[in-house]
Amino acid sequence: MTGNFLKTTVLAAGLAGWGLSALAASPSLELVAPLADYKIYVAENTAQLVADTTGLVDAIKAGDVEGAKALFAATRTSYEKIEPIAELFADLDVSIDARADDYEKGEADPAFTGFHRIEYGLWVEGSTDGIQDYADGLLADVTDLDSRIAALTFPPDAVVGGAAALMEEVAATKISGEEDRYSRTDLWDFDANFAGAKEIYELLKPLLAEGDSAFTAKVDGNFGTVEEVLAKYRTEDGGFASYEELSGSDRALLSAKVNTLAEDLSTLEAKLGLG
Repeated sequence: MTGNFLKTTVLAAGLAGWGLSALAASPSLELVAPLADYKIYVAENTAQLVADTTGLVDAIKAGDVEGAKALFAATRTSYEKIEPIAELFADLDVSIDARADDYEKGEADPAFTGFHRIEYGLWVEGSTDGIQDYADGLLADVTDLDSRIAALTFPPDAVVGGAAALMEEVAATKISGEEDRYSRTDLWDFDANFAGAKEIYELLKPLLAEGDSAFTAKVDGNFGTVEEVLAKYRTEDGGFASYEELSGSDRALLSAKVNTLAEDLSTLEAKLGLG
């Protein structure tokens, strides 16, 4: 289905079938259309996540370490784009995206699962032998996530606040390079987080008052700077160089812009009458 067809279906169905009926009590019914569009965006990304994870799991099951490595970073991007919604399901977020630091025995803890356990197996252990069960578990989890999101009533504050939440997460943990510490594919995650935040912002931007032109110009400029910095590290195949190649000056610039974006985007809820 095309995005326009899906949007028409959402609105024509009175929004209930997509879990958006609760917006009747929203401070502004103008939020209905952008949130319907955002739900389509999230649904498309969860579907892509399932498809890409299936390919990753197939490579792991085939014992293809290099093939799995090549698929790893791109597979994660769909999850990183929609984290504000994915994190509403805490149990799945833990099993899909937790880090070794969250467990008493670190990488040796059997409770350590998901993307980063697979990442550790591929880059540190250099084998698929110990991660095939984790791969099956990851596919089951992302499939479950896809189903749950399809039935979810999207809380307006979670969506509107999601743009800032994505930037805050980058600022708090990812800019240091701790996220993909084994593979050094952090720039893929950065790009996906920025894309997810910008999607929310662009959908809500028309609702901002004309008097906020200075605000939108500032936010647009900061997103543009981030995109320019990341573009320097794009590879010929459309991916990204290792995080280790990120220069100190570019790291400092990204950190500054991320913090500014987080602060500015955190005001969206108040600007739209949600807080």
